[in-house]
Amino acid sequence: MGQTAWFISRGTGLVSLILLTATVVLGVLTSGRFATSATPRFAVSALHRNISMLAVVFLVVHISTAILDGFVSLRWIDVVIPFIADYHPFWLGLGAVAIDLLLAVMVTSLLRARMPLKVWRGVHWLAYACWPIAVAHGLGIGGADSKLGWVITLNIVCVLSVAGISVWRANRTDADAEARARYRAEAR
Repeated sequence: MGQTAWFISRGTGLVSLILLTATVVLGVLTSGRFATSATPRFAVSALHRNISMLAVVFLVVHISTAILDGFVSLRWIDVVIPFIADYHPFWLGLGAVAIDLLLAVMVTSLLRARMPLKVWRGVHWLAYACWPIAVAHGLGIGGADSKLGWVITLNIVCVLSVAGISVWRANRTDADAEARARYRAEAR
């Protein structure tokens, strides 16, 4: 496959970063009960679900082409067992940790109707750990292209997006708590 697999792996890795960032942002909007007249909550939730599935597709292509490329010796087991790869074991290990966390979130999401909401929600919180670990994996293993201006800008935009939505959600939680307290006080 030559350089084609390498380019596909790098490209799908970056697209995965964008899609995972969008998934986190939409997940936070969903959990914060974001809605407008033009964008009802069910639409935000459906978009979150569909983009997360698309991210998984791109991750499968990213991982498959990295293994099939043959430039470095990567095995399928290196994808799920952290820190055992011969090539950049720490950075690939972070990728494996991110994949393991993502698999846990994905499996429990598929089984959501068959498990207690608290269990699903607890496991789903792993997405908040998965995303920065995946970002660190991409930055650490990125090689020369991770130093390109547009790749740095892409990473900065993704980090700022998640940081910004996290601040929004934290403030939203405070506002929701205040509204509940006012409601309880008025009900007395």
